[in-house]
Amino acid sequence: MHVKSNDQVVVISGKDKGKKGKITAAFPKTGRVIVEGVNVATKHQKARNQMQPGGIIKKELPIDASNVMLVCSKCGKATRVAHKVTTVTGENGKATRKMVRVCKKCNAEID
Repeated sequence: MHVKSNDQVVVISGKDKGKKGKITAAFPKTGRVIVEGVNVATKHQKARNQMQPGGIIKKELPIDASNVMLVCSKCGKATRVAHKVTTVTGENGKATRKMVRVCKKCNAEID
């Protein structure tokens, strides 16, 4: 999946098109994400006991990950994500390869 939790994204299709928000949860198996302030549904909940009062509750529901686009932290534009392999040397001097997400507009590393 091209997005992770705590990524800033913009919705590119659906009823909330154009809204920006932060991903609060990502579900890679189903390919869905929960974005704060997007796809909000109201639920009428019955009171269970005195500690759980009833009322109308607003809840954010998951949307498909293909309907969101990552916002680059450097250039601030919605961008597609490229992946680049970089080598990182550890404290023991051993080089390890790491996959890094890269902005396609300004070539800045996102991770």
